[in-house]
Amino acid sequence: MGTHGNIKVAIADDHEIFRDGLRMMLQKKSEFEVTGEAADGKELIEQVKKTLPDIVISDVKMPRMDGVATTRYLAEHFPSIGIIALSMFDEEELIIDMLEAGARGYLLKNADKHEIVDAIKAVFDKQPYYCRHTSHKLAQMVAKSKFNPYKQKSKPDFNDRELKIIKHICNGLTSKQIADEIFLSVRTIEGLRLKIMEKMIVKNTAGIIIYAIKNHLFTPDEI
Repeated sequence: MGTHGNIKVAIADDHEIFRDGLRMMLQKKSEFEVTGEAADGKELIEQVKKTLPDIVISDVKMPRMDGVATTRYLAEHFPSIGIIALSMFDEEELIIDMLEAGARGYLLKNADKHEIVDAIKAVFDKQPYYCRHTSHKLAQMVAKSKFNPYKQKSKPDFNDRELKIIKHICNGLTSKQIADEIFLSVRTIEGLRLKIMEKMIVKNTAGIIIYAIKNHLFTPDEI
């Protein structure tokens, strides 16, 4: 894949109004084509068989066949399709189940249109995507789960200053707090944070935390 030409997207959610809004938003973007919609997992599988989308955006809770069972089926039978889980704030365990079943990323339902576009493009490029509204708790749950998209990749090197900043980010410190802690300007910390995200190929703080724990750059009990 790699180029964002005409990315085919299928949507699954049992709330018609939510599906309509998501479809209308995606149809305004020339790089996306909505190839199917479904109200439950069984319907989604039928749509996928007919249209073979590049990306599936699926709610975690659906009637007849839920998001987890559907994801497991699609990951087994259509491994090239990138699956993005859609969830409410209080469905952390289901997000983990979706990732372990084969989803490559997740979005909370309050994600804005720019983040939805970012998530689709990242997953289309075979990169994981973690919603920028991810709580510290959920980031650590993802990091400790069986989901691990980093197994095959060659690991970048981080210098001592970058490792120190990574640990502070994982402990929940803001850029201002990190700047005060290691006597650098906030602007310098922000620049180093961007460089760290580029090396990890992640999009936000949740990505840094999950990458760091998965790759043993940080232990959750570390202070």
